Amino acid sequence: QLQLVESGGGLVQPGGSLRLSCTASGVTLDYYDVGWFRQAPGKEREGISCFSFRDQSTYYADDVKGRFTIAGDAAKNTVYLQMNNLKPEDTARYYCAANYQGHLVSLCRLWNVGAGEDTDFSSWGQGTQVTVSS
Repeated sequence: QLQLVESGGGLVQPGGSLRLSCTASGVTLDYYDVGWFRQAPGKEREGISCFSFRDQSTYYADDVKGRFTIAGDAAKNTVYLQMNNLKPEDTARYYCAANYQGHLVSLCRLWNVGAGEDTDFSSWGQGTQVTVSS
């Protein structure tokens, strides 16, 4: 059974960087899509990035585009989210989620055309807290 564990969160000053990791166990991610989501107190959960191991497609939400970079490492069964130029409004709990896509169109491509939903992803981690504050 797939289990996802996030790590790498913490407290960082505005303008700083963090790299989040999402490591999977129980399955190999070869035909999975992995998404990063975040939820701040009092706000809805937001999908911010996606990576497809099968076709290497990616997705970024507008408010992180140019600052965040997603990458997958199949050998380590891990997806990374490099976050640069962090802002106070990036403060949230960050979650990764995965879904087996097989040979279906990647969820990341669907998200790029506005056709994605949180419910597309079936397995979720427990999250890691990111706080951006001076």
